[in-house]
Amino acid sequence: MKTSSRTILGLASSSRGCGTIVFPAPKASGVNASHFRLAALFWLISNHQSPFTLPLPRMGFHFWPITEHRPKMNEDKTAGFTGAYALAIFCWLLAAGVYIAAKAVATEMPPWTLCFWRSLLAGLILVPVITRQRAAIITIVRQRYWSLLLVGGLGFAITPGLTYTGLNYTTAINAGLILALMPMITMILARILLGEPLGLLQIAGAIIACIGMVIIVVRGDLSALLRLQVNPGELFLVAAAIGFGFYTVLLRKAKFDLPRLLLLVLLLECGAVVSFPFYLWEITHDERTALNTPGLLALAYIIAPGGALMYYLFNRSVETLGASRAGVLVYLQTVFVAILAFLFLGERLFPYHFAGAIFIFAGVVLTTFVRAARR
Repeated sequence: MKTSSRTILGLASSSRGCGTIVFPAPKASGVNASHFRLAALFWLISNHQSPFTLPLPRMGFHFWPITEHRPKMNEDKTAGFTGAYALAIFCWLLAAGVYIAAKAVATEMPPWTLCFWRSLLAGLILVPVITRQRAAIITIVRQRYWSLLLVGGLGFAITPGLTYTGLNYTTAINAGLILALMPMITMILARILLGEPLGLLQIAGAIIACIGMVIIVVRGDLSALLRLQVNPGELFLVAAAIGFGFYTVLLRKAKFDLPRLLLLVLLLECGAVVSFPFYLWEITHDERTALNTPGLLALAYIIAPGGALMYYLFNRSVETLGASRAGVLVYLQTVFVAILAFLFLGERLFPYHFAGAIFIFAGVVLTTFVRAARR
């Protein structure tokens, strides 16, 4: 660890014995008589002498420059932030992989099966981290189980279930772009349900981002909107983004007084409870219930790296960076989805993707970054 140094004075030795005192002196050449008297007084007190029984002029003092070592905290803090940003970026890379895995097995694995097993097993993987908080778990479940089911069901059952359903009909790139609207939708719902302020710039940004969403939904052909020729996959994804907005706002309103990771595990398991009836319906009505090798591999990724590990890394990044800084990085997910979809699924980018992305991110800048800058 690098250190910084500054010169201070040390006092040692006199005619009656020896003692040591250290006090700051940024400029040793500027030491005056008051410094000597102060040093002598401390020395006398430390040796149980009275300053009135020992004449100061007869005492001899010797001063040495002493190096004081102090760690450079700014460098350590910068290194911590760098590591936290790296974890957050890796977290959203893992999250982008979930869209790729779900799309890759869309013809073999039904959406609510993915949703149920991901919520259930990702939560169970994280249980050992919170075992010491058993009393808090029992208390909150007894007192607020309906609130937990509502919030957990929206965030970890309805939202991912609609997302995986949408991926049955549309591309992963479209999913990444449309779901980039989630923070903006959350802001609008917070204005409606929580009364949070919403300025003209934020309203303008919301309208611009919605135009981008429409461009992607109709795939650049606005006449398709008039003919109501819309891909149902994009509509499921828009519904998922709205569901996530309700989840975020209700989570804020519920004010669960729990550690972040503990609350996450509880909400994951509540998501599994809510998605279980949909999973049972798929078992009896959907032909894609056989877990073959591709399906099992996709499920393993969605549960472990794209589930438990991703959630854990996100919580760590929030603890270090803060919710606002860590949350802004969610937009990297859209970029990662486009890259991974091109590499692993062979999906192509079309002009309407770029046009929609420009509108969406212009709206996001107005609603999120401009608002943050004004604060």
